Amino acid sequence: MKRIAILGSTGSIGRSTLSVVESYPERFQVISLAAGSNLDAAFEQARRWKPRIISMATEADAEILRSRLKTTDASTVEVIFGPAGNVRVATHPEADFVVSAIVGVAGLEATYEAVRAGKTIGLANKECMVAAGELITAEARRQGKPLLPIDSEHNAVHQCMRGGRIEEVQRIWLTASGGPFRNTPKSQFASISVEQALNHPTWKMGRRITIDSATLMNKGFEVIEACRLFNLPPEQVQVIVHPQSTIHSMVEFVDGSILAQFSVTDMRLPILYALTYPERVASDMRFPVMDLRHLEFSPPDMEKFPCLRLAYEAAGAGGAKPVALNAADEVAVAAFLDGCIGFDEIPQVIEAVLSATPAGKMESIKVVLEADAGARQAARDQIQKLGGKSAVARPVSAGLRGE
Repeated sequence: MKRIAILGSTGSIGRSTLSVVESYPERFQVISLAAGSNLDAAFEQARRWKPRIISMATEADAEILRSRLKTTDASTVEVIFGPAGNVRVATHPEADFVVSAIVGVAGLEATYEAVRAGKTIGLANKECMVAAGELITAEARRQGKPLLPIDSEHNAVHQCMRGGRIEEVQRIWLTASGGPFRNTPKSQFASISVEQALNHPTWKMGRRITIDSATLMNKGFEVIEACRLFNLPPEQVQVIVHPQSTIHSMVEFVDGSILAQFSVTDMRLPILYALTYPERVASDMRFPVMDLRHLEFSPPDMEKFPCLRLAYEAAGAGGAKPVALNAADEVAVAAFLDGCIGFDEIPQVIEAVLSATPAGKMESIKVVLEADAGARQAARDQIQKLGGKSAVARPVSAGLRGE
């Protein structure tokens, strides 16, 4: 029986994880949940799973949930809150596997503390690896525990890597759908609406990650994450546009062999893989191979989608640059979703912040968070220069994936 903690239980990854747990009750037990600000979903999850503890975003939310649970059969569930509550969820002594699915750096401290506590991590929060991947991977190595990727692309790479040793890898190919604007002329980007940008052609995801997919920043974050997870330089991690999203990633070996992983576009499958690794267990998620007809591939247009170029630059520079990349993107995406800046201005904000950020060296989580805060303020200042509203201070990272 694997005992699970979920950071981001009410978001899309969290809900998919609980769906997997429900399908395999003999294999998994839910120990602790971090549910963010979704009170109704947290209430239902507390009643259904009866975790030892459940954490809410704020003290007020925790008090409301505590009151609602008093008259139910889940009255013994301890309700906690805030960043300290997330850390308690991630480091609960009974949990041995932690699913990290809180969007943004809001999940960073809890994820890092889970690694320090010797937990195995199922990683769906790429921002943690972008901002503090060097610290997290170093600690995981010290603990002798794996970091198991849940993002479909890195999960696919992890599966393909089982076909050879890391020193035999020539390059990784991360596939990208190209997003909803793959065929849209760049001249029209200034008029793209929030509704259009949220209409992803393949995946149903949370708002921030959907916008990041539309700008290809999400793929840029995946490049940085792949460099950290698989200990490869940026030049060995390539992005290729594959609109069908059939192949999730490929690994090319030094002898010219290429292994590709494809499956249904259902996040339950990579979650199941991570939860049961190194086993493979039977599931009903079947790809209709006989329906496979046509696969397209093309290089990404980095002039049209400069966020991907900026991510490669940050990956090469290291230090505070990836921290600033993620922070500036969060603020810029929040500003776009709030109607404060245009779609085409998102990369402008990010590039300005990156240019003003010295590389530095991230020696601790505290230093990472300080660099993150500085980059957020720089992004807000840049948005003000572009004529954006003061409302852009609302942090996207306070939410959970899918909320």
